Amino acid sequence: MAITDLPTFVRADGPDKVTGSGRYTADMTLTGMLAAKFRYAGVSHARITKLDVSAAKAIPGVFAVITADDVPDVRYSYGIADRTLFAKGVVRYDGEVLAAVAAISPEVAQRAVDAIVVEYDELPIVTDLEAAVADDSPLVHDDLDGYAITGDTPHHGNVGTHSSIEMGDPDAAMAAAHTVVSSRFVADASHAVPIEPRAVIAQWEGDKVTIWTSTQVPFDARNGVCETLEMPTTKVRVIVPHVGGGFGGKCGPHYEPHIAALARAAKRPCKLVFSRWEEFTAPDRRREGMIVDVTTGLDAEGNIVARTGELLLDNGAYMADSSFFAQAAAMHVAGPYTIPNVRIDAQLVYTNHQPSGSVRAPTAPQGCWAVESHTDELAAAIGMDPLDFRRRNIVRTGDVGPTGQTYEEIGLDRCLDMAAESAGWGTTELPDDEAFGISIGWWPSFHMPAGAYMKMHADGKVQVITGANECGTGSVMTLRMLAADELGLDQTDVELVYQDTAAAPDGPGASGSMTLFNHGRAVEKAAKEIAGQLRELAATKLEASAADIVLADGAASVAGTPTKSVPIVELAEAAAEGELLLGSGSTDELEWPEIKGSSCLGEQGFSSFMAPQFICHVARVRLDKDTGVARVLEVHAVHDSGTILNPVAAHGQVEGGILMGIGQALTEGTQYDETGSQRNAALLEYKLQTIADAPEIHTQFVEIHTPNAGPKGAKGLAEAPNVPTAGAISNAIAALIGRPVRQLPMTAERVWSTIAEEVTA
Repeated sequence: MAITDLPTFVRADGPDKVTGSGRYTADMTLTGMLAAKFRYAGVSHARITKLDVSAAKAIPGVFAVITADDVPDVRYSYGIADRTLFAKGVVRYDGEVLAAVAAISPEVAQRAVDAIVVEYDELPIVTDLEAAVADDSPLVHDDLDGYAITGDTPHHGNVGTHSSIEMGDPDAAMAAAHTVVSSRFVADASHAVPIEPRAVIAQWEGDKVTIWTSTQVPFDARNGVCETLEMPTTKVRVIVPHVGGGFGGKCGPHYEPHIAALARAAKRPCKLVFSRWEEFTAPDRRREGMIVDVTTGLDAEGNIVARTGELLLDNGAYMADSSFFAQAAAMHVAGPYTIPNVRIDAQLVYTNHQPSGSVRAPTAPQGCWAVESHTDELAAAIGMDPLDFRRRNIVRTGDVGPTGQTYEEIGLDRCLDMAAESAGWGTTELPDDEAFGISIGWWPSFHMPAGAYMKMHADGKVQVITGANECGTGSVMTLRMLAADELGLDQTDVELVYQDTAAAPDGPGASGSMTLFNHGRAVEKAAKEIAGQLRELAATKLEASAADIVLADGAASVAGTPTKSVPIVELAEAAAEGELLLGSGSTDELEWPEIKGSSCLGEQGFSSFMAPQFICHVARVRLDKDTGVARVLEVHAVHDSGTILNPVAAHGQVEGGILMGIGQALTEGTQYDETGSQRNAALLEYKLQTIADAPEIHTQFVEIHTPNAGPKGAKGLAEAPNVPTAGAISNAIAALIGRPVRQLPMTAERVWSTIAEEVTA
């Protein structure tokens, strides 16, 4: 049975989750466990003149209070090592951790936190992106050149990373263009907001520490502990119970090192569970705010001849994993169009806001919203239908993209046509208060090293030991299907052992749509090893060539002679008496696509797209012009994500990504006060979409087997549905009011104000 023919998708974690019997990190209790609490800076930028924890330590029931003085003096972060575990000397955002407390109860721990005495000399607060890049701006980091810097990371002043894409002669092409349109768009920062706030437990046994945590990336969390506490990897074990969502917000090491250090000082297990306020304000993974200025030149036929762009991204106070964001944003503002002359300049800017990081498809939804809103303005400027304009200018198989990458077989043109047909673009009559909007986008797949072990037991059941991580996507569960398909078993015959760094080989975890793309290839290789062993055993038993043995439906048979077979369980029983059936696999290095004829400054891995995914969304939106309230009624989504291995999970990913995209489009945005602190750090004020807001979603896939990609030609999928949704909604609203809303989210107030501007203009 082919893997795509499997009638059902069985989630091994399903029963635990739907019955409530599954344990998450916050549910766990260890003997003698203490409650952990943090003391946060409470100010956005200041020099620490006094930090006195003596009163906190004296409170009965307090076992330990630690600060920067109690951990190694290590600076860390990706790209630029710009931070320490605890604030040292200077605080740069209000959610920065000053101290950690371990106490007999959460109440006592909070009392100790409140007893910590902190005094500051306040420093100038940097929050405005355009002011931050000015030569006379106060600096968030006044010793940026003194930090360890890795990779191609041009930086200066408050600019943490400066990236650009340039090809051809955009100035000359723009000067000769028939039509030139310039646009500005501003996107607010936003948050991942998983249902489960993060939690961490640490327990020491001698010089080894075991950490239970709600991370998406267990090996990254382990490595963060090792780096900051200066420990070997053999001394740190990270176990991940069930994870209640992450959406990128739980990537990277976060507070595992803090709680490990605290538990060591307290000599007792320690447990940290965030409140919702902490989840909003403290972690270094929120979606970055962005300013996009883009100009495009067209010839008389409506072909794009040139594009220039200036982008500013709000990095926040520390780099986290955002060093590649400037280049990623530049690629998304270029978009999946054929543009012979392009120059897009992007700067990732330090501010005294909470650090930004890898929230689902970082930089892509904002960049796509801006450039796709701009694309409709281009079509309007020459009187062309937005669908026809895109058909004229998108990249197709064999075309050269904005960085000189030549695209192998891709399906963006089919995505565009199928989405338009599904929606009835140009043929469906809509009421006066409804309109369609269309948007396209792209997102890369990512290669990272990953491994898998596999063993077959005497009862014919298989265990897959993988470094993959399951945070709700279902990608890990698809690994069972891959192993079962290779071995001729039912997926229920395959058990997963995962989310434990002491058991599994390394892997990227649930990050960057990499779970199936990388771990799947490793599982396939491990399964092929065992399949080869089974064929050898069956060949001996059936007196045939191993090359003629077929594994299917729980049996090994001779090709062309299905009656000449032996049950796989019988082979497993025989093997158990001698050589065990074991397999292992790791990912082969994939070749990044070549770029020609362009130059990229600040190259961070986004100068070309490996196994690129392409997306088209058409949204039908109803708008009440009297109030500015928009409601999404339908979304027609078509994705080129390579081979779809697990249709049930794939459709679920698209639906979840679209709903998240609707939230970012209409309601989700971080609001700051004049001090740089968040004003809406609660679910009552930060408006998420709910099931009541969900539109009808019609999902289709353009399945193109993609070489140099994931297992069986699959690409990534999890982030792509989040990319074009806001752009489609924006263009539907613009069709109804005659102009785009230039701020994201497009709240009722902003839509109403845009309508009012049109009336008074």
